[in-house]
Amino acid sequence: MSSHREAPEIAKDPVADGTDTYAFVSPDDPDTVTLVANFIPLQQPNGGPNFYEFGDDVRYEIHVSNRGKGESDIVYRFKFRTEVLDDGTFLYNTGPINDIDDPTWNRPQFYSVTRLKDGRSTVLGENLRVPPVNVGKRSTPNYARLSQQAIHEIGRGRKVFAGQRADAFHVDLGSVFDLGGLRPFNSAHAFPLANMDGINSVQSYNVHTIALQVPIRQLTRNRTRPRDVNDRAAVIGVWATASRRTSRIFDPAQGKYVAHGPWEQVSRLGNPLFNEVLVPMAEKDRWNAREPRGDRRYARYVDRPELQGLLPALYPGVFPRLAAYDKPRADLNAILLTGIPEGVVDGFQNYTGPVESDMLRLNVAVPPSDDPRDLGLVGGDAAGFPNGRRINDDVVTIELRAIAGQTIPLVDPSYRPDEAASAVTDGTSNTNAAVTGAFPYLGLPGGGYQTEPGTTQAS
Repeated sequence: MSSHREAPEIAKDPVADGTDTYAFVSPDDPDTVTLVANFIPLQQPNGGPNFYEFGDDVRYEIHVSNRGKGESDIVYRFKFRTEVLDDGTFLYNTGPINDIDDPTWNRPQFYSVTRLKDGRSTVLGENLRVPPVNVGKRSTPNYARLSQQAIHEIGRGRKVFAGQRADAFHVDLGSVFDLGGLRPFNSAHAFPLANMDGINSVQSYNVHTIALQVPIRQLTRNRTRPRDVNDRAAVIGVWATASRRTSRIFDPAQGKYVAHGPWEQVSRLGNPLFNEVLVPMAEKDRWNAREPRGDRRYARYVDRPELQGLLPALYPGVFPRLAAYDKPRADLNAILLTGIPEGVVDGFQNYTGPVESDMLRLNVAVPPSDDPRDLGLVGGDAAGFPNGRRINDDVVTIELRAIAGQTIPLVDPSYRPDEAASAVTDGTSNTNAAVTGAFPYLGLPGGGYQTEPGTTQAS
């Protein structure tokens, strides 16, 4: 998964667990960048009566680095507050919720957005409303309307949304974590089964999304809107975090946990699958607590990824060249830790400098594609991953093919990948809710009222 339950301790704390981070030049407003951070993984739409919500005791942040140091140059901070309107009922809602401020919604949430830069903080919005979850046809009869009401203008060309959406990530969890099974290659596995299509394990699940659209000029180091792809100032780094206070004590008088002490980071997510697949289990939660600028200590797991050795062992005869390749993976190091320097890929770069740090790297001078390809840069579309990450980018296939050797020729022209490297996939297709053509782009969340097993309804 991108990060859903990727580390032992954060898996016990889903409210603070970041699942996916996205950063892309907005296709319908190309002078802006859209930043998206998803939290609370694998939400069943029918998860009542206490439905999913952001944590009032969690500090959610989206970080932007624009000086090539793997440090936060700009931070957008989100803090949530929950109210109970009627303390005499157990119900989430006491009737249909037709508007976001309808008093029939018994547990509304509100939030603030603060921008931190150069030691100063600026509140961009307060008491902004979160929409309810998509309870079902009776409770939320027009969910699209509620969702639209939750898009807020917060000045100077910025938009923000925080609320439930459909998870856009797709992956075959049931097979991948069954000894590295890729169903289309089942017969070649060391423990063979019949070849078949992958099964999208995330289909019909929801997440909680924080989405922010910001003019490009507000994100670059020199406050310009770069047009030259080779302009170093055109590249920004993006990641998301969640933090908690250092201690929590259950107060029986209040019937809830009360937090104390300074804030400490407990979740981090930049590139998809970095902590999931590359970092050893004993290091995963420690990685979550660190800043990107210290990621040099994890570079050895990128330079010699464990999966590179497992693929030839699990699929004997399929990746013979990969089994013999014994050089540090400079291609993966560039893609994940430094960005791709100018001259490696014709007409493209997203290099942030020599500081090794896990971030999404977005070159804002690359315009949105008129023909988006879900394999991004390896599919010939420079507007997609690993140039930032769009909602529909098939990051599982992209990263599987990269680890399998498809990107080695970028830095080692003498290497000829095995044919399987350009075909390897988990076999899933994007069967999730369709993305929208406008902010916040992710599809509407599935509703709790199901019309048939295995499906959810968005209204």
